[in-house]
Amino acid sequence: MFFFVIVVLVLLPLVHVYLWRRLIRDTLPRGTGRRVATLALAAMVVLMLTALMFATRVDPDIGQWFAWPGYLWLALFFYLLLALLVLEVPRLALRRWVRGGRDTSDRSDRASSGAASEPSASSSDAEPVATGPGAATAPTVDRRRVLARSGAAIAGLTAAGLVGYGTTVALGPPSVTRVPIALRKLDPRAAGCRIALISDIHLGPILGRSFTQRIVDMINDEDVDAVGIAGDLVDGSVEHLADAAAPLAGLRSTHGTFFVTGNHEYYSNYQEWVDFLPSLGMRVLRNERAEITHNGGTFDLAGINDATGYQWQDPGDVGAAMAGRDPDRAAVLLAHQPVDLEDAVAHDVDLMLAGHTHGGQLTPFELLVTLQQGAVAGMYQRGGTKMYVTRGAGFWGPPVRVGAPPDITIVELRAG
Repeated sequence: MFFFVIVVLVLLPLVHVYLWRRLIRDTLPRGTGRRVATLALAAMVVLMLTALMFATRVDPDIGQWFAWPGYLWLALFFYLLLALLVLEVPRLALRRWVRGGRDTSDRSDRASSGAASEPSASSSDAEPVATGPGAATAPTVDRRRVLARSGAAIAGLTAAGLVGYGTTVALGPPSVTRVPIALRKLDPRAAGCRIALISDIHLGPILGRSFTQRIVDMINDEDVDAVGIAGDLVDGSVEHLADAAAPLAGLRSTHGTFFVTGNHEYYSNYQEWVDFLPSLGMRVLRNERAEITHNGGTFDLAGINDATGYQWQDPGDVGAAMAGRDPDRAAVLLAHQPVDLEDAVAHDVDLMLAGHTHGGQLTPFELLVTLQQGAVAGMYQRGGTKMYVTRGAGFWGPPVRVGAPPDITIVELRAG
């Protein structure tokens, strides 16, 4: 959390200085227009910081007023930054062209008027003014400003297009992915057991009860045998989000709904959620396992606390969850973060189901996710342990998904 606060309060405002230089200072002359644009940018920074620090700590009816603009600006800021950084390459390549335009205009002005009345080549604060005969009909073109405005336009259109598209994806219905997975020790009689895996719903100031109901309806339409919720259900307190979570009581399956904590539950007073969720018909697996008997065949369904739980003296423990199990019986482990795969392999888990990554949510964040988690989305295997990572049904922060559509996974267990 300390690192998060530093990034939010220090790094993000500093990076906005670069955006100001490229989008405002380099494109607008001194005057009212520049001042208005600067104030608008400063207002978006304040809204973004307010959303990041407080949107999940207040009543969602209040938080939504700054969460929507603040989070959307966060996504726009991210893609503006990427686009502008990419455009630094042609900007550098065209330096000679820009300087040539200024030198030519300088010589022309001096020759025609005998006086240099345009700004110095090092100043970007004023539009150049051509003097002498013909100045009114053939003004000097400031190539530097033309280049800056072209880059700003390209970056702005790119960022707006990506965020607009990503918003429709994030707020649309999740895709349903059906994945058959063979387990080496699964009793053949239990083959065909279907587990709905959902994760990262992130109920809060933007996603509420109607979104939960849509998820429940989609899962019920699949007629599954069990439901596994792999953490990050909420961003907020039971007091503020109990009603948003209430439709989960309507989940239907043969063997019930199972839940494990994610890191965001720990940011949201995890203990009150652990106490509340059973009232919605869920079983919270806290470093423990349940025996699932399906069509006469039995396997273990285990669940562990989130990998960050140790910071709240509530660590995840695969060993405790697997203690006393029949080693000849298949074990399925529900865990929030893919980084728990190493422990799952060490304890001979057949299949681990995880979330947390959002599939990157905003491409190319998947590159960083891979470095931190070792997985992004889909199927992985290490040794005798398989792992499936869902992209999650909701989103964190910006209501935007680019390159990582929301997902509900239906895992069908097969004997292998």
